[in-house]
Amino acid sequence: MFNRELSWLTFDRRVLELAEDKTVPLLERVRFLSIVSSNLDEFFEIRVAGIMQQEESASHPATREFLHEVLRRAHELVDAQQQCWRTQILPALAQEGIHFKVSGKFTKEEQRELSERFDRDILPALTPLAIDPSHPFPVLTNKGLYLLALLRDTETKETRRAVVPIPRVLPRILALGQGHQRTFTLLSHAIQLHIERLFPGLELCGTWAFRITRNSDLYVDEEESGNLLEAIEEEIRNLRKGAPVRLEIESSAPDVELTWLLKSIGLNAENAFKTDGPVNMMRLSSLIDLIPRPDLLYPHFSPAIPYEFAEPNKLFSRIAKQDLLLHHPYESFAPVVDFIRQAATDPAVVAIKLTLYRTSGDSPVVEALKEAARNGKQVTALVELRARFDELNNIEWARQLEEAGAHVVYGLAGLKTHCKACLIVRQEKTGLRRYAHLGTGNYNPKTARLYTDFSLFTAEEEITADVGLLFNVLTGNLSKPKFKHLLVAPFYLQSSILDLIAAETSAAQAGRTASIFAKVNSLVDPVVIKALYLASQAGVKVELIVRGICCLIPGVPGTSDNIRVTSVLGRFLEHSRIFRFENSGGEPVILLGSADWMQRNFLRRVECVFPLRDKHLRRRIEKEIIQTYATHLGDSKELLADGTYSVRLPNGRQAPQAQDAFLQLAFKHSPLVTSASSKRSSKSVRPQR
Repeated sequence: MFNRELSWLTFDRRVLELAEDKTVPLLERVRFLSIVSSNLDEFFEIRVAGIMQQEESASHPATREFLHEVLRRAHELVDAQQQCWRTQILPALAQEGIHFKVSGKFTKEEQRELSERFDRDILPALTPLAIDPSHPFPVLTNKGLYLLALLRDTETKETRRAVVPIPRVLPRILALGQGHQRTFTLLSHAIQLHIERLFPGLELCGTWAFRITRNSDLYVDEEESGNLLEAIEEEIRNLRKGAPVRLEIESSAPDVELTWLLKSIGLNAENAFKTDGPVNMMRLSSLIDLIPRPDLLYPHFSPAIPYEFAEPNKLFSRIAKQDLLLHHPYESFAPVVDFIRQAATDPAVVAIKLTLYRTSGDSPVVEALKEAARNGKQVTALVELRARFDELNNIEWARQLEEAGAHVVYGLAGLKTHCKACLIVRQEKTGLRRYAHLGTGNYNPKTARLYTDFSLFTAEEEITADVGLLFNVLTGNLSKPKFKHLLVAPFYLQSSILDLIAAETSAAQAGRTASIFAKVNSLVDPVVIKALYLASQAGVKVELIVRGICCLIPGVPGTSDNIRVTSVLGRFLEHSRIFRFENSGGEPVILLGSADWMQRNFLRRVECVFPLRDKHLRRRIEKEIIQTYATHLGDSKELLADGTYSVRLPNGRQAPQAQDAFLQLAFKHSPLVTSASSKRSSKSVRPQR
């Protein structure tokens, strides 16, 4: 198997290739550059932090050597990222009349404006922290930006040091000038240019921006903690004190200052990353909002609304007649919100149940649930408090929902609730009827414009009964549920997938047609990988689309000859999970769901993978989705047996791309409501990792 951490870094390198690609709109390249930094932050906070803990505990003799290799690869990636910024992005911006400057290169007018803005908008927010025998080295916030200042007393000639925190509320990029003649610079450069005003009577010898990344994994003993919400809040407060795992600092910093800083925070030199450019490139994404140049972005589009969803007040009647499917972001997420909003005000609705893993800051879904509770409906919200980096947001949602009268449940002990499900119960003439929404993505309207996902609406009795059981498991802690159609982790998902793979293996051994298609974000689980190897050896044709981490090695003679792995990266984040099994002699089995093929999804999360039973929807997935991925290869690369990725076609991204084809298909299905879609959704969509 390929190593998980090294595969992650390989994925980040492919994201960086989008920033380097001149066929990608320029400001989108800036965004991809920032996404690389965001990905690296999480990589260090979680994965590198875990390796360093293993090394400290000496739990594995090869950990030290492996940590060296991971850090070496990370250094190579950061160097390539910085080079892309300096030699490609900056010159390309300048050619478009967009000038990004650093200290010492400003005109007199720009210097005057910077000076005035520093005194008015920046200086009052700065607080220098002296470091001396009476002022020990301060506790620095995870991923906070700081300036290290080296000073000399003009009278005693004594050398001093100070750290200046740069408040997060201040914009990291400043725009100077008016109209089209605008210059941009980093906030840190502006402060460095005037920092001596913070230290009157002292001579400034140098300043260098730096940033510390800390271990950010949550460690909560659910059995010992009396209140999970309060325990997670306390642990989040402790994260600012987590062990340092990385230091980023400007490359101009002298070695003696770098050594002193590393000693002060307790890090080795190999964990220090010198940057000849912005210390935190993630903040470069704010540059895009400062430049009104739509010609430098992907073309604007408004998600389509299929005719079945054109009248929100008829949603329940339409779902009662047939299953409905949406393909996001090409088709709008608005019907999902409408589904919950309608339930909140519909007098016939008696209960709403929903899982909430991640959502937007101004979530209309949460507002609809609060309104439903205030309207006297039974509202149950499964809020996952341990959704990584969204813990505080979810704690706030949980409290708001409880105040509105909803029942808030935090799921099962030791398991994250990652499934995407909503169940609505209506009182109808024939009795109570259940309506369900099952998805591959979160109830987040903002990311639904950036991520590719599917939404299934169904009132089919057998499926909705399973969804009802799923919620009873989550709220009632049932230990041995028996689902008829849903594949639910940690109960039956892994064994069901293995059974489906084994059935294809047996079919191939018997000389029948056998094939497997799977699209996931990550493929890590060794048990499933072994099963896929056995299927390949039996002659099963295996096509995998794995966006990110892939530990399976394809194309190895005698082991994985019949396995092809591709990765699709482009304008939108490929997030949907799709599974197709040939099922020779019967109808192909097509599944969608929330789970990747990883140990955590199979064993440590509550996940839901659901079948498409409607033949028209199955045909759509086969003919439009899977076939499009197979024939539109411009945004895909193939994983080779040596761990590298190769373009599928000689002309690379110039070839037809799957994501472009999906945009066209969405409007082909929705010719009558394109204008309505435009009115309901006017902001342009931009790429995400």
